[in-house]
Amino acid sequence: MANKTVIKEMIKIDTCTQNTDQQMTNMDYSANTREELIALCKERSLKGYSKLKKTELVALLSTVSKQNANIVPESASALASNYPLKMIDLFAGTGAFTHAFEQTGRVSCVFANDMVEWSKQIYDENYSHKLTLQDLNTVKVEDIPAHDILTGGFPCQPFSIAGKREGFDDERSNVFWKILEIIDHHHPRAVVLENVKNLVTHDEGKTFKTIKQNLTERGYHIQTKVLKTSDITGIPQHRERIYIVCLKDKHIADQFNLDFPVIPKRTVTSMLSTEETPAKYYYTDKSSTWPLVSEAITKQDTVYQYRRVYVRENKNNECPTLTANMGGGGHNVPLVRDSHGIRKLTPRECFNFQGFPSSYRLPAMSDSHLYKLAGNAVSVPVVKLIADRLVPLLSP
Repeated sequence: MANKTVIKEMIKIDTCTQNTDQQMTNMDYSANTREELIALCKERSLKGYSKLKKTELVALLSTVSKQNANIVPESASALASNYPLKMIDLFAGTGAFTHAFEQTGRVSCVFANDMVEWSKQIYDENYSHKLTLQDLNTVKVEDIPAHDILTGGFPCQPFSIAGKREGFDDERSNVFWKILEIIDHHHPRAVVLENVKNLVTHDEGKTFKTIKQNLTERGYHIQTKVLKTSDITGIPQHRERIYIVCLKDKHIADQFNLDFPVIPKRTVTSMLSTEETPAKYYYTDKSSTWPLVSEAITKQDTVYQYRRVYVRENKNNECPTLTANMGGGGHNVPLVRDSHGIRKLTPRECFNFQGFPSSYRLPAMSDSHLYKLAGNAVSVPVVKLIADRLVPLLSP
């Protein structure tokens, strides 16, 4: 009670002289859920916040921010212009590459691109610079700022097991040639690409060989590896992706590798929301699929996957690979059982399983768009491992 009283007194400080800047801060914090505000208080080592209402948490965080100008912002974008290394984030989507590299404190993103409107919405909500909404093939390479690092999770559908696997016969893969055009013009010191692991074996390995050959011909030393999110980050999602890291400097390339230790993974429950989940995410006996899901989904702390005609249990205490189509058509839907019943993972929980921090904002848009964004995203902590190892080697 004493801590809560002290905090309420802090909140009352200068209430009659609050200026426009503080009002803007309140508006910013008001966009967060109570759960997110609790996480921010924890990150900032505040005391006595656990029983505060959302409005009190907003006021507390706003007051502390005003009194302590040295608090580091959740997104390093606010200080981007001071960072020595510049990067671009192609097919940026949620901005996972931007987030991970800027969190090193040595990199600023100077250009981000995507052609999907809701990608721009979520990116602009979370970063200080704005995403260029345009088909990359129509962007002039000279209009892209100079950069040290090129990143991109280029479209995976042409190579995905879940797709038709048409590879370079699929027009969506044409962006790889655009990446090469950008490289030819800007000569970045490092290129970091991500795709589905099936890229390695597609067309009997010919596709991957073509990609590596074109990058090697441009003077890059290449390292590749399939990395699994749950093995190396502790985030319990079964997500295997191929990472391609290309470095101009052989000395730097010789010091870099993609070998990360396997670490214990967190529980599925630790990734789920502690707040009450809205009723719309729950299945009921009025649902056409109720007989199927009610019989199959029996355990808590387990993520199941609804596959239209059957339900699959993940027996490894992991979330199955999140996909772009999990929010529509009843396919690949991740389900859990909690104390109130059987339900879908919420969009926020899907972002949790991709390793986004609680401070990452989800704008007002349809759940189907949020599910697609989460399913297409790169796992943030995987990229952060790569960035933490790579950036010091590139830094002046």
